[in-house]
Amino acid sequence: MDRTEFMDRLQRSLAGGVNSSQVTENVRYYQDYIDMEIRKGRSEAEVLSTLGDPRLLAKSIIEANKRAGYVEGTNQNFDEETQTDAGSGQGSRFSGAMRIPGWLILLIVVVIMLLIIGVVFSVISFLAPIIIPVLIVMLLYHFIRSKS
Repeated sequence: MDRTEFMDRLQRSLAGGVNSSQVTENVRYYQDYIDMEIRKGRSEAEVLSTLGDPRLLAKSIIEANKRAGYVEGTNQNFDEETQTDAGSGQGSRFSGAMRIPGWLILLIVVVIMLLIIGVVFSVISFLAPIIIPVLIVMLLYHFIRSKS
């Protein structure tokens, strides 16, 4: 694979998962990186083999953007190419499931518990003027009945 093919695959793979400015920024970064490494005396093939599969590189960039909160689009190109490129049809596919951070789950649980406690206390405070006199009358009745 030459540089043009590498950059084309990287750009196509990024296009479905990040916005266009991030695609441009990442493609420019890797073009500059390849140029810089070639100026240092490394061959183009050596630099490209060090970078690896451009689709995996794009997937890593997209995942990093998701973790940072910059989610836009899908990475359909990556999934389709990975599946069709695998000789046995068992390509390594990454899960597209969204992962919820632990702190967010904890926050949701705390909010739900506070709502439940609030509802319980609201019901108790609403029924207290009725329940307390009834309990006092029942207690007095029981006390008077046990004396006789």
